[in-house]
Amino acid sequence: MFSKNKNSHWVNEVFRFRLHRSCNWTVILFYFLFGILLLSIIRFSMSSEDDTKPFQVEDSPHYRQLRAEIARLKQANKKCGVHFHENLNLPTIYAITPTHSRPVQKAELTRLSQTFLLVPDFHWIIVEDADKKTDLVANLLSKSGLTYTHLNAATPKDWKLKLDQPQWKKPRGVIQRNAALEWIRQNAPHDAQGVVYFADDDNVYSLELFEEMRSTKKASVWPVGLAGGLLVERPILNADGKVSEWFTLWRPERPFAIDMAGFCISLQLIRDNPKAEFSWEVPRGYQESHILSAVVTKEELEPKADGCTKVLVWHTRTENPKMTQEEMLKKEGKKPSNYNIEV
Repeated sequence: MFSKNKNSHWVNEVFRFRLHRSCNWTVILFYFLFGILLLSIIRFSMSSEDDTKPFQVEDSPHYRQLRAEIARLKQANKKCGVHFHENLNLPTIYAITPTHSRPVQKAELTRLSQTFLLVPDFHWIIVEDADKKTDLVANLLSKSGLTYTHLNAATPKDWKLKLDQPQWKKPRGVIQRNAALEWIRQNAPHDAQGVVYFADDDNVYSLELFEEMRSTKKASVWPVGLAGGLLVERPILNADGKVSEWFTLWRPERPFAIDMAGFCISLQLIRDNPKAEFSWEVPRGYQESHILSAVVTKEELEPKADGCTKVLVWHTRTENPKMTQEEMLKKEGKKPSNYNIEV
């Protein structure tokens, strides 16, 4: 018979052995699947069933299944203390996400992280609107399996948006996006190719969007669903395939009448234009125009998403839940429903 202490020690040793063995197999399986993915890319880039049409590897169900499995294994490897960096020689996508504490914050970031995990050569920069980084965001990022940078930059109290105020009332994310741009300029490898995208946490993103933006030379644009009070806001192209105007009903006179989710800027342009940033001083709805005007002209924009005819991102704006019963618990002096539980 084992004593209680010896029995506990024996159970722990068995668990450690199984975990170690499981981690080894996880790493092996990860590299095996990654090798299959590379071979698939080579195979499909050399031939396709219909040679009259360019074959997009990302359109293959086989490719998508492999990416999903690799994403799952990335998270498993993270638990084992193994971090794998894919090196497909692709331009890196730097996605900047301002975030602030609210009931739906963890749900929003969880959804985003699981989408981003499927994107190769991706660097997520989360900037909290807070005086210090929170455990909620730090823990979520550490378990995500993503390459990430965690920053914080607090919005001045006079500019903070209250939960009961409409989102358009005050400019959001100005300081946070600027902090991320400064980090990129100081830390991104000088010889690296890539794009910078402003990926707010209240949007839904198609994986196809990230492959579209990756080839950006200067700045790319595309439609955004559920934006500006319309089913879709979009650039309008002329006969030469260049952006000539904007399909929008809200302030169409803006130089770049586009949603924050509807464009990206090349990493090189961000480096070359250190004054390109967001500002408190611009009129409502002009944040996008302010930064784009600093780096590019309308004629230089690169239309994506099949000539701006596809919607690959939606500005869904998750509704803040009503906490009437939670407020009742508070008034009655009772413990909140999430006592000792992170929601």
